[in-house]
Amino acid sequence: MAITVKASLGKERYYTEVVAGENTLITDEPVDKGGGNKGFNPFEILATSLASCTAATLRMYIDRKEWNIDTINVEVELENFPLTKRAIFKRDITFEGTILDEEQIKRLRAIADACPIHKILTNDIEILTKFS
Repeated sequence: MAITVKASLGKERYYTEVVAGENTLITDEPVDKGGGNKGFNPFEILATSLASCTAATLRMYIDRKEWNIDTINVEVELENFPLTKRAIFKRDITFEGTILDEEQIKRLRAIADACPIHKILTNDIEILTKFS
């Protein structure tokens, strides 16, 4: 399944409109980097993808199991080390509304790692670029 997004950047420095289907979001850079801080920066979008996909994947599983969990919180911290070509995602998952036992936590850890974005980020990635 291919997903297509289109990013358009005009003359307003770093203010970018991104369209996917019928949805639009704004990305920008912080003021200290020359942007207007009017939207998420690209690194935040990347971390958002992992956080939101993890939460949705967990919710699907939890609902199927009919576990009474009110809220799933997923916090992702992304550290990028360009000189070593390494990035570290730190993912912290908490649940509200119930106390989970060890077996449930073990299963939810496996489910979190099965989220599609987690799989993409831990697979071999290739970027093909063309100019039209």
